[in-house]
Amino acid sequence: MSGVSKRFGTVWALDGVSLALERSETVVVLGPSGCGKTTLLRLIAGLDGPDVGTIHIEGTRVSSPGQLVTPHRRRLSMIFQDLALWPHLSVFGNVGFGLQGNGQSRNAIRATVEALLRQVSLVEHRARHPHQLSGGERQRLAIARALAGSPRYLLMDEPFSSLDPLLKRQMVALVKEFRASLGLGVLYVTHNLDEALALGDRILLMSGGRVAGSLTQDQMASLSQPDLLEWYEACVVGTADY
Repeated sequence: MSGVSKRFGTVWALDGVSLALERSETVVVLGPSGCGKTTLLRLIAGLDGPDVGTIHIEGTRVSSPGQLVTPHRRRLSMIFQDLALWPHLSVFGNVGFGLQGNGQSRNAIRATVEALLRQVSLVEHRARHPHQLSGGERQRLAIARALAGSPRYLLMDEPFSSLDPLLKRQMVALVKEFRASLGLGVLYVTHNLDEALALGDRILLMSGGRVAGSLTQDQMASLSQPDLLEWYEACVVGTADY
């Protein structure tokens, strides 16, 4: 995306944001509440359109003022903070729903769903409904559903924010595993610095609708925890030089 801005009323939720995401890379967008992180994801997903700037996916322009390619044609999936699982569908039904009507046979859809459920250790729970699952199981179901359509990019809007540290670590490991095996590009939004450090190949810190700072993996490794916290604070108040 290049020079993207989005206004709601008189407020600029995004102001001239540019970023690039490669396949097999995880970029974490970090920042406090209200800085524009979720708006950024919604624009990339095609749920909203920009007022200024353009968004390209693999060389094809999908968003600009007056142009909006629909989400299902963007070859990406999004996991929302509340997961947005369908409560009336079983585990199997949640994963398989998006595959219906795309020309695959029932047997092909069943094979795809079963393979994904095995990968997230939910095969034995295929007939259960979301309310019958634990928090970690619902997270794994959301990931399986997001990957069912073979997306090239995965957008994640703070889906692990409510998990305890152990479950969060397990989910981070699972995302890394899928990213490596499927060649996914992952754009992950969070306000948690530890999550950003655990997942990110790069971190972009947003403040006031703008990218206020960035860190590469080498820079992350070279900074101590106090230095990282100082960097975060400096970016938010506008004094960082990274």
